[in-house]
Amino acid sequence: MFINVFYIYQMKKSDYFILGAAFISFLFSVMLWFSGQPDEGLYVGIWVPSILAAGAYIKQIFK
Repeated sequence: MFINVFYIYQMKKSDYFILGAAFISFLFSVMLWFSGQPDEGLYVGIWVPSILAAGAYIKQIFK
């Protein structure tokens, strides 16, 4: 059943944009963390769920 639902849902360009922004934020956070700036890394890491939540909210509005 899960596989059928996965194939039915088509991702739009906006979905890829939101996921890409969250992934880039995650990578930037990891880069900051391992470059010796853990506070900045944590701050940027908080952006990931915020970006995903904002994307889900905007998607619901324009649905």
